[in-house]
Amino acid sequence: MSIATITPARANSTKPALGAAANAAPRRGGRDIGFAIGIVAILSIFFLPIPSFIIDMGLAFSIALSVLILMVALWIERPLEFSAFPTVLLVATLLRLSLNIATTRVILSNGSEGSNAAGYIIGGFSRLVMGGDFVIGLIVFAILLTINFVVITKGATRIAEVGARFTLDAIPGKQMAIDADLSAGLITDKEAQARRRELEEESAFFGSMDGASKFVRGDAVAGLIILAVNVFGGIVIGVTRHGMPLGQAADVFAKLSVGDGLVSQIPALIVSLGAALLVSKGGTRGSTEKAVLNQLVHFPRALMVAALMMFVLALVPGLPFVPFAALGGAMVTVGTILPRRVAAATAAAAAEAAEAAESATAEAKDSVKEFLRTAEIEIVLGKQLGARLQPGQAELAHRVTKMRRKFARQYGFVVPEIKVSDSMDIAAKTYQIKIHGTVVVAQELRLGESLIITGDGRKPDLPGTETREPAFGMKALWVSDAYAAEAKRQNFQTVDTLSILLTHLSEVIRNNLSQLLSYKDMRGLLDRLEPEYKKLIDDMCPGQISYSGLQAVLKLLLGERVSIRNLHLILEAIAEIVPHVRRSEQVAEHVRVRMAQQICGDLTDNGALKVLRLGNRWDLAFHQSIKRDAKGDVTEFELDPRLVEQFGQEASVAIRERMDQGHNFVLIAAPEVRTYVRMIVERMFATLPVLSHLEIARGLEIKPLGTVS
Repeated sequence: MSIATITPARANSTKPALGAAANAAPRRGGRDIGFAIGIVAILSIFFLPIPSFIIDMGLAFSIALSVLILMVALWIERPLEFSAFPTVLLVATLLRLSLNIATTRVILSNGSEGSNAAGYIIGGFSRLVMGGDFVIGLIVFAILLTINFVVITKGATRIAEVGARFTLDAIPGKQMAIDADLSAGLITDKEAQARRRELEEESAFFGSMDGASKFVRGDAVAGLIILAVNVFGGIVIGVTRHGMPLGQAADVFAKLSVGDGLVSQIPALIVSLGAALLVSKGGTRGSTEKAVLNQLVHFPRALMVAALMMFVLALVPGLPFVPFAALGGAMVTVGTILPRRVAAATAAAAAEAAEAAESATAEAKDSVKEFLRTAEIEIVLGKQLGARLQPGQAELAHRVTKMRRKFARQYGFVVPEIKVSDSMDIAAKTYQIKIHGTVVVAQELRLGESLIITGDGRKPDLPGTETREPAFGMKALWVSDAYAAEAKRQNFQTVDTLSILLTHLSEVIRNNLSQLLSYKDMRGLLDRLEPEYKKLIDDMCPGQISYSGLQAVLKLLLGERVSIRNLHLILEAIAEIVPHVRRSEQVAEHVRVRMAQQICGDLTDNGALKVLRLGNRWDLAFHQSIKRDAKGDVTEFELDPRLVEQFGQEASVAIRERMDQGHNFVLIAAPEVRTYVRMIVERMFATLPVLSHLEIARGLEIKPLGTVS
């Protein structure tokens, strides 16, 4: 026996954000401490004298970090994949400023020693870019500063501001879309939570980027100020402290200062470009070291490209070989080892998950509890019928999904998943529809034949077998599929086997809506309400009505096919009556009166409500059968069984006559006896609505069809 469960198609297999991967990754000893030590080391550069060799390493690391940031910004698909960028930007800016302080200290103290007094990187950049003339260096520095400050940073800042504003404005609409998808059954609760969390992270990210873009603008201004201080301060120190001629002091300190400015502005320009790319294509959770380190090394290709650039810089004449070569080699090592570790971890996780699934399946098969579970809605197919419908399993799943969406829109809650199975215990061409494991209907279908619904109208001139359509009991005719084309030429519509089955299923679900609204479903509906209505529920439950009592009211409404889609209006009506009445039936009747506009609107035919009234005789008979207590409340209903039988016969004749005429109508009764009339009529006509006089909406056009008399 093969079993398949039909669930809505879901197409939300999105790539997880790196921040989530960082949070899910296990803690590795020492990384957090190492990251903290690195931040402290950067801060210490502001105050402690640093040798020129360490300054070279720091400047090389600053360039490598900026290139890596740019490569990551190029490869990511969504901004949230680099949600730690504002933090990375702050750390990179802090590193450049601390190195500026260190180089300023070295330039002013040791600048008289020559072009390499502040390290080989500054000296190499001054000779490479300026060509020995500090005026050229000043011009290049001014151009780089203008590009960074006026063009890239200004544009990125504007994009971040607009992105943050638009993201915050769009949050309510996106939350409503998530709630709508959840209500329609398109996503699960966990998927809805993940999408809400992603929405929060996106708003937090663009808000952070709006502020983080100011770091780069401030860094550009600081670089200009530091250059001026280095040039004029160096000239003064060179002339007054070292006895250098004014021309020599200006030449030496200007070269060193401009070289220092170029070394700091080039990484700043690269990082600004990365920020602009990121915000033009978001938030992070967990500790900073996890988010930063995991996201920076998550892309091996970015590490390889950054390593290639480090090796190229190491081979450039005039630049030190060791810092760039060491950093390039480290990046190559990490970029090579990381994919292997990730692949091994993925394979191990997949093997572990497969093993756990196999063990869980084996344990479930051997468990007695598995046999105690019953599907809320199940279709059991006979052997031949199952073999006939098996090739169309995808179409069956698609149409069932559409049916569940339709029920969600029409009745306000998502019906349970529908399980389809085949069985050898029933006839080969028969299907059964079960609700909570109980067979509700069973029907035989003719394979290779189609159904033509004729009703009381003319019949096609075709050989066939007369029958009743299973969903509504209308007269129909089974004809061979070979006559389908001929039936269409005679203006008759044929119904295929799958459509017959799904129509019958839809009608069975409508007749059992009250049984399908579980306590869990009701709590899910209440949890999705606005905060004001949650406060209203807290005021009512459990002091005035219990949650199970609230469920009973909703079940009574659904039992008569009254939609609960306007749940907030239903709660307001319940809040009006529960201080005075506690019985669920009385509460439901009050709700029906308050929901008259919706009830009548769902039952009107071309803007008019067709009604069939009780005759005076039956109005009097039902009224006399009501027993009341001293307060005037109805306590019981006593109607002679012979009158009940007679009423059923007369009502059946009158109702059947109007139905055969093709009318869609309702039966009208007095408010006190409506429920009792409904109890009698529903056994013969389960789908016929029974309304009271108070449930007729104002201003509605009424078309009487007669009386039951």
